[in-house]
Amino acid sequence: MGKRSAGYLHKSRKFLKKGPREKGMPPVSRYLQRFEVGQKVVIDVTPSERRGMPHRRYQGKVGVVTGRRGGAYLVDVRLGKKLKHLIVSPVHLRPHREPVSWREG
Repeated sequence: MGKRSAGYLHKSRKFLKKGPREKGMPPVSRYLQRFEVGQKVVIDVTPSERRGMPHRRYQGKVGVVTGRRGGAYLVDVRLGKKLKHLIVSPVHLRPHREPVSWREG
């Protein structure tokens, strides 16, 4: 018996699934988003666009934009004690909204 494959999209069946009202390509505004250096962003993978897609372990992580590389953004994400440097297309990013504390009022 051969060794099982463990490729880049291994165990990502549910992760790459869209809901019935989200099917199709994302709007053009997702591709044209602009982020400033130092801005916090959330990695939110869009399954219909494979270019510039980060690994699934970074889904939902908050990172800081550190620069541009072509049409993509350089994002620093903390993973445990390590700082990872990712190159991510803007369609897979969205701005991070700071949570409003219920005590601040």
